Amino acid sequence: MSYNTSAEGSGSRNTTRTFEFGRTHVVRPKGKHQATIVWLHGLGDKGSSWSQLLETLPLPNIKWICPTAPTRPVAIFGGFPCTAWSDVGDISEDAPDDLEGLDASAAHVANLLSTEPADIKLGVGGFSMGAATALYSATCCILGQYGNGNLYPVNLSAIVGLSGWLPCSRTLRNRIERSDEAARRAASLPILLCHGSGDDVVAHKHGEKSAQALSSAGFRNLTFRSYNGLGHYTIPEEMDEVCNWLTTRIGIDILTTTGPASIPVHWALVNCHG
Repeated sequence: MSYNTSAEGSGSRNTTRTFEFGRTHVVRPKGKHQATIVWLHGLGDKGSSWSQLLETLPLPNIKWICPTAPTRPVAIFGGFPCTAWSDVGDISEDAPDDLEGLDASAAHVANLLSTEPADIKLGVGGFSMGAATALYSATCCILGQYGNGNLYPVNLSAIVGLSGWLPCSRTLRNRIERSDEAARRAASLPILLCHGSGDDVVAHKHGEKSAQALSSAGFRNLTFRSYNGLGHYTIPEEMDEVCNWLTTRIGIDILTTTGPASIPVHWALVNCHG
């Protein structure tokens, strides 16, 4: 699937970037369909990696949609092409945000959710850059629009971010404070953030600062979990937290006779090929 964005360039000409998204992998619910969550992989990865793990979780009533990001030049790798939800040159609060790329990815996520049944709860989650994109989707939902001003079309019920960061954190509080409706939505949207203290790719401090920025902007239903010594990967203990949080915050059923994957699953932020 492709997504086109237009921007006004020099000489009043419009320049268009086309983002070609990769294959989408779907894990269908084994029980009654109660929720659909789009799960976004990290930089250089693909949707199939996470679909294999999500299928093992004791959440039979969730449908998981695992898209694959476009392959594009990434500044942090000196322009080397990788699958990426947006361009990134540095992971810090002062780094510029690729609004065009973020908007395109957030719109792709919203499109994937827009055809779900009306009585199904919708969520977005992700790992690393996928977590950053999930949080950006959350801010679009709260504000009712993308960064380019286009209307955001779906209502999100849950956001999960593992080992990630918050894009556009510098302006978020001011934008939410301008709208009573945005403030109301921010106060009620459940968000779970998890981060390892041993993360040497996206430092733990970035996860902490992101949680602080969200809280300061009015996100009251926010949970932040730290994992001592955890690096830039996930472990069963963390996925247990995700399962338990989802069942309590959005009201879905969980299997109690089995647990999530019994061995650690490691996915680095950088997994580029060729």
